[in-house]
Amino acid sequence: MDPGPGDPSTHLNWGNVGLAFSFILLDGLLSTTFGLGVGSSLITAAVRCIVQLSVVALILQKVFETNNPWAVAGMACLLNFMGTAETVINKSKKRYDYMFPSVLLGMLGSTIPVSIVGVRFAMDVDPFWKPEQYIPIVGMLCGATISGIVVSVTYVLKEVYDNKDKVEMYLAFGASRFEACKPIARDALRLALTPNINQMSVIGIIAIPGMMTGAILGGSSVEQAARLQMVIMFMISSCTALSSIVTTIFALGVVVDAEHRVRTDRIDTREHAVYRARNWVISKIVEGIKSVALCFAGRVKRLFKRRDAEESGSDASERQSLLG
Repeated sequence: MDPGPGDPSTHLNWGNVGLAFSFILLDGLLSTTFGLGVGSSLITAAVRCIVQLSVVALILQKVFETNNPWAVAGMACLLNFMGTAETVINKSKKRYDYMFPSVLLGMLGSTIPVSIVGVRFAMDVDPFWKPEQYIPIVGMLCGATISGIVVSVTYVLKEVYDNKDKVEMYLAFGASRFEACKPIARDALRLALTPNINQMSVIGIIAIPGMMTGAILGGSSVEQAARLQMVIMFMISSCTALSSIVTTIFALGVVVDAEHRVRTDRIDTREHAVYRARNWVISKIVEGIKSVALCFAGRVKRLFKRRDAEESGSDASERQSLLG
């Protein structure tokens, strides 16, 4: 019998990846043809996917080979740190003061406890820090929490920044900052958790999720794969809810201070400092290239002028000698 996709004897090479990547290229071509404006985003995201997964594969291979709990802990912290950087630097158009440590605390405070308890007791893995079991779970939890945090924090900052008068009206009528911000927090968390709620509602009937599919392809029974997906889904939903609640509270606590004042001055609407630094470096490089090009063009121009002057001088001397 031919080996299936989950058979260990199946070997995928870069040709297989290139074939799958051609689907993205087709979508990008269609987007460019019809002027839809999503082709470059699709291709950029696909290239990032290739680079990031290749790097992660190299790192995880080393961690799996060491089979060391400290290496596993370091990898889990690294995933949370990178997830926080992605959330704050790349995903959030508005940021508040001390956003990075608050998001990092929210992610660590949700992904680590939920993953430890879930892997050890719900998945019955002993010890819980087995690299091939624990690290993929933490990675999935980090990916889910990023989406929840971005949605909730983005909504909070948008409401406080754009509808500042509404919050100030509640405060002016004697409401505490908790009472004034409660409607914003409720709507933010509802938006953040709606995708998880919808996913749990349709899972199994309309869609067969990735973890269950991977377990089936790996040789597990359908029943065991379904139970594993239930555990993973509940872990993801609880982790997303916990991290979203923590970061929403932190965000509201910063933008509405203890003296019941709305502090829009603590909300930064500019590009992140990383991108501002990148743009500054690029502008300096472009200016340097332009100055070098202008200097080179000036030297070439002077060289041609000198040569023309020499040629005109030689022509004049020849005419003078002929006339003489």
